[in-house]
Amino acid sequence: MLCLTLFTYSMGKFGYSGTIPAMLLLLTVLIKSTFIIRDFMGLRGVSLLWRAIMYGWLWIITTAIAVTYLISIN
Repeated sequence: MLCLTLFTYSMGKFGYSGTIPAMLLLLTVLIKSTFIIRDFMGLRGVSLLWRAIMYGWLWIITTAIAVTYLISIN
């Protein structure tokens, strides 16, 4: 997770912008959020319902952000 954090920080520090960097940032958010949900929140061994709720929420929010961004640049 530290490497992903440094990656996103460096993208901002060096001024990368555009669609590809934005999608890369969302990808890192998905990866980091998966680690947080699975390991830090301890949902690795819980029922499928709880995991589906958490991962579903994550994918819905991330997809909504991506779609909103892509619509706004056109």
